[in-house]
Amino acid sequence: MIDFHTHTPAWETATWLGGATFGATEFVEFMDIAGIDRAVVLSHDGLFNSTPQANEALAAFVAEYPDRLIGFGSYNPRRPEALAETKRSFAELGLRGLKLHPWLQGFSPHETSLDPIMEVVAEHSGILLCHDGTPPYSTAGQIAALARRHPTVPVVLGHAGLHDLWRESLAYTNETENLYICICGTPPYAAREICRRGAPGKVLFGTDAGLSDKASQDYAQARVLEIDHWGITAEQKQAMLIDNPAALLERLTRS
Repeated sequence: MIDFHTHTPAWETATWLGGATFGATEFVEFMDIAGIDRAVVLSHDGLFNSTPQANEALAAFVAEYPDRLIGFGSYNPRRPEALAETKRSFAELGLRGLKLHPWLQGFSPHETSLDPIMEVVAEHSGILLCHDGTPPYSTAGQIAALARRHPTVPVVLGHAGLHDLWRESLAYTNETENLYICICGTPPYAAREICRRGAPGKVLFGTDAGLSDKASQDYAQARVLEIDHWGITAEQKQAMLIDNPAALLERLTRS
């Protein structure tokens, strides 16, 4: 299976989301226990305090297991150096996508300053994963508008709308060709409906691993086990965990 939403530890930024510190080897050990073959890894520090060093630390982390870990960098797009850092994260650091968090980083997806950044993602055949599910800035409609401005960039809704906005996230995903939906932190009843009603090829899965107070990421392991109780079909499970994310990541091999 492919986990499309995980994090590095909070090495430098102590936050309410900060958990245990762990290395890449410990993280891959968790993946082996949970049955995860590959994982998209997002910076934790870069969301709360965007620095070039946060992207560098992420790049070093995923480089230890390049066949298992795929790094998506992050940088606050309102900072004047954001475009240059996005270029560097792809061209020099070898990161394969971009993670944005409008809620924490304090910007609206409607801001035109995002357009040149998205052009860099497109140039490198990258993927944007965007936090969603928490108004005022991180709603599916806002993120879908950004995706529609840049139709060659796959855009992933990182939390499938969470508890309150999953219906909106599902609707916009089905209506927007380059928008995908990642079930991560979404309640089981919503996950079941997303798997049932989601457009073919669009539904992904993520554990949000990396935020635990244990390096073993027990809560993420529990999320994987929970899937068997959602009431979805074997075909829906296969698509969400393997076929859909593999097809989306395949574009990275062409860059």
